[in-house]
Amino acid sequence: MTTQEEVLSSIEEAEKRSATVPSNLPVLPLRDIVIYPHMIFPVLIGRASSLKSVAQALEREKYIMLLSQKNAQTDDPTFEDLYTHGTIAKVLQVMRLPNNLLKVLVEGMMPGTVTEFTQAEPYMEAKVTPVSIFANEKDRHLKALVRHASELFHQYVKENRGLPPEVLGAFENIDEPVRKLFYAAANVEQKVDAKQKILMAPSINEQYVELIQMLSSEIELLKLEVDIDSKVQDQIQKSQRKYIIQEQIRALQKELGDDDDGDIELSPLRDALEKADMPEQVKTKAFEEFDRLKKTPSMSPEFSVNRTWLEVLASMPWSSRTEDDLDIGHVRGILDEDHYDLEKPKDRVLEYISVLNLVGSIRGQILCFVGPPGVGKTSLAKSIARALGRNFVRMSLGGVRDEAEIRGHRRTYIGAMPGKIAQSMKRAGSVNPVILLDEIDKMSMDFRGDPSAALLEVLDPEQNNAFNDHYLEVDYDLSNVLFIATANVKYEIPAPLLDRLEVIELSSYMEHDKVEIAKRHILPKLLERHGLQDFQIEFPVASLRKIVREYTREAGVRNLEREIASVLRKLAVSIVEKSGKGAKKSVKLTPAYKKLTKKKITVTDSIIEGFLKAPRFKAKEKELSNKVGVAMGLAWTQMGGETLPVEVTIMPGAEKLTLTGKLGDVMKESAMAALSYIRSNYEILGLDADFSKGKEIHVHVPEGAIPKDGPSAGITMTMAMLSAASGKPLNGKVAMTGEVTLRGNVLPIGGLNEKLLAARRIGITTVIVPKQNERDIADLTPANVEGLTIIPVETIMEAIPIAFATPKKSKVKN
Repeated sequence: MTTQEEVLSSIEEAEKRSATVPSNLPVLPLRDIVIYPHMIFPVLIGRASSLKSVAQALEREKYIMLLSQKNAQTDDPTFEDLYTHGTIAKVLQVMRLPNNLLKVLVEGMMPGTVTEFTQAEPYMEAKVTPVSIFANEKDRHLKALVRHASELFHQYVKENRGLPPEVLGAFENIDEPVRKLFYAAANVEQKVDAKQKILMAPSINEQYVELIQMLSSEIELLKLEVDIDSKVQDQIQKSQRKYIIQEQIRALQKELGDDDDGDIELSPLRDALEKADMPEQVKTKAFEEFDRLKKTPSMSPEFSVNRTWLEVLASMPWSSRTEDDLDIGHVRGILDEDHYDLEKPKDRVLEYISVLNLVGSIRGQILCFVGPPGVGKTSLAKSIARALGRNFVRMSLGGVRDEAEIRGHRRTYIGAMPGKIAQSMKRAGSVNPVILLDEIDKMSMDFRGDPSAALLEVLDPEQNNAFNDHYLEVDYDLSNVLFIATANVKYEIPAPLLDRLEVIELSSYMEHDKVEIAKRHILPKLLERHGLQDFQIEFPVASLRKIVREYTREAGVRNLEREIASVLRKLAVSIVEKSGKGAKKSVKLTPAYKKLTKKKITVTDSIIEGFLKAPRFKAKEKELSNKVGVAMGLAWTQMGGETLPVEVTIMPGAEKLTLTGKLGDVMKESAMAALSYIRSNYEILGLDADFSKGKEIHVHVPEGAIPKDGPSAGITMTMAMLSAASGKPLNGKVAMTGEVTLRGNVLPIGGLNEKLLAARRIGITTVIVPKQNERDIADLTPANVEGLTIIPVETIMEAIPIAFATPKKSKVKN
C-alpha cells in the first residue's frame, strides 16, 4: 500500500469514528487538568451543572466534551472561562460518593473543537467538531521529532522522582506517534495553559514541537532542583561532621582533664571578654555564660542567642573614657565660634567645666534646651561635646512609643536587641560621652508601655549608676554621661521627667541676631557647599535684613538658610552660563571663570527680588494706626512669638456674643469673661447701661484658618470690646497680653520674651504686661527690649489710660 493510500485509509477510519459522535454534546468543565485522547482518567464532580452534564451524557451514548477552565478558582464558569479546544470523551463508569460527589471514569476518544455554545443552563452544551490527527510515518521530520521527544521523555522520567520506572515501559510499548504524543504529555507536570497548547496546535508536527519545549523546560527545572538538593545535603553533612568532631574533642578533653575550651571559633570571643575590662560582677556572669556556651551544640538555637549576647557585652564600653578638656578659655572659644549669642546655655556649660575642674567628677548634670525650631538646640549640644573633647551621640526620641526601645528586649524574644541607651553607649565607645536626647517632648505611649517612664531611671542621678537594660541583664553605669535633652514645648514633657531636667530656655532670635548669624555662620558654609568660595560675593547687611524681614517669618534661622541658598544657587547658574560657553570640560578651566573670580559680585535688593520674586511677608507697620474696636494682642507659638490683632464690632441684632477666627475653648471663655467684666462695671467704665441691649457683639481674630487658644488674649479682648462700646480708638502702637478675671485682675502669662520680640518686629513701642511677670522682665537682655516701653499692670483700670489713644476719664462712684 502506498503512502497516499495509507493516509486515505486513516482518514476514512477517523471519519467513521467521528460520524458516530453526536454534533451536540454536554460540556464538563475541568479544574487544573487537561485530559488528552487515549487517556482513562477519574474525575470528581460536585457542581450541580456538571452532575447534569454527566446525566445527559449517559442518555446520549455516553459522549461528553471535556473542556479545561482558564482559571481554576472560578466556581461557576461561563463560556468565556473555558478553552474551546478539548477532548471528546466517553463515560465508562459512574460511582456515587458521600457528600453528593460523583466519581466519573472517562476515556478520551479524540480531540474536538467547540464551534458554538448552545446552552448554559441547567448544564452547558455546545456544538462540537471532531479534530482528526494524521501521522504520516514516512515523514522524516516527524520521525526526528518523535525520536527527540522520546529521548527527552526518558530523561524527564529518570530525573523526576515522582514518576515510577513503569511509565517508561508503557511508553516504549506504544508504536503510534499520536498515542506516544498524548501519553508523554499526560505524564508531564505542567500548568493547564502549557498543556492546552498541544490540543490547540494545528498539526501533529507542531504538537510535538510544543511537547519538546515542555519537556526541555521541565528537565532544566529538575536539574536545578537536584543541584540545590545536592548543595543542601553537602552542607548538612559538613555540619554533622563538624558537630561529631567537636563532640569527640570535648570527650578527649574530658578524659585528659583539660579545662581549656579548645574551640578555635570561640577563642576570639574569649579574648574580647578578657579585654573588655568589665566590673567583677559582670565579668563573672559573662564567663558563666561563656562556659555554658562551650557546652551548647552549635546547631542549637540557644548557641547563637548566647553568643550574640556575649558579643554585645564585650563590645560595650566598660572603662574606656575620653579625657575632658577643662581649659575654660578653649571651651568658651569653641562655643563662641560655633554659635552667636545664646549666652545663658554657654554660661551653664562654663559653670559645669569650672566645677569639674575643682571636684574632678560631677554627677546629676542633665540639661534640657527648650526653644522654637531652628534656634540651635541640637548644634549647641554638638558644640558642647566638641568643646569638652567627648564623643557625641544623638538619640532621636520623636515618635518613640515603646518602653522596650529605651530598655531593650529580653533575650528570650526572637530578634531581641539592646535599647537605645545601650546602643548609644556602644556607638560612643566611651563611658563619658555627650548623649543628646532629641525631641524629648515628642514621645508618646500606647499598650506597649510608656518610654518616658523608662527614661526616669536613665535621667535620675541617684539611679543611673546602675541602669539595667532588659537585654544586657547587668547593671551599667551611666553616671559619667552628660545627658542633654531638647524640646520645643516644656509643658508637653511629663512632669516626673521634667523634675529631673535643668531647663534652659532658648528664645527666638532678633532681627540683628539673624543677620549676624547669617554673616558669621550661614554664608561661609553655603558658599563652600555651592562651590562659590573662590568668588568675591558680598551680601550687604541691608540685603540680609531684607531677606529676614520680607522672606522669612520664624523663630530660628532654617528658612533664612534656605532662602540664602536659593539666591546662591541662582548665582551659580549665572556664573556657569557666563564662564562655561563652549566648554566641553569643567568651567573652572575656562579663562572666563578665572576672570569672574576676580570680579566683585554684590547681592543687592534688586537681585534678591529678581531671584526670590515678590516678598512673602508684608510689613505690618502701616497697620498700627489708631482704630476703634481693634486691639493688638501678642501670642506664643511653637515657632516663636506672633502679633494677634482682635477686632470687635457692635451692631443691632440678637443680643448675643459671636466669636469667630477658629478660637479654642479657653479663648472663647476669655471673651465671655471680658464681656461679663464690662457689663458689671459699665458705670465705672463710662458706658451706658444698655450699651449691649438689642445688640450683637462680634469678636473676630484674623487669619481664621489658624487655630488659636489660650487665656493670654483676655486683656486684648477686653480693650477691643471697650473701644467698640465707647467709640474711642485704641493706640495702634500699644500691644498687650494677659489673662483677665471677672474682677478685672490681670494674671501672668508665659512666653513673654517671644511675645516682646514679635511686638518689636512690627514696630510696637509700648507693651502692657501683667505685673506678676516682672520677674521675667528682669531676665530679658537689653538688646531684646531695646525701643520698647514695658508697662506692668495689675488691673484693667490701670491698663485703660495706656491702651487708649486719648486717656479715658473714668467715672468713680462716691
